Amino acid sequence: MNERDEFEKAMDTKKELLMQCQNSKNLNSCYNCTELLSCLTRKEYVDAVYNSMSKGKTEGGFEF
Repeated sequence: MNERDEFEKAMDTKKELLMQCQNSKNLNSCYNCTELLSCLTRKEYVDAVYNSMSKGKTEGGFEF
């Protein structure tokens, strides 16, 4: 198994924070949250996923 790079580690951290937020609100998804569109925790997670897929490049081109 390959070692996780900095982008994947950042994504893991943001995912954990997102899951903690969901658990604290007794939710299993952000879609049921009233703060869905204004949530900074969710935005940071989505950004981390994007960065993990693009490896920090701002011009697209994902590695799967």
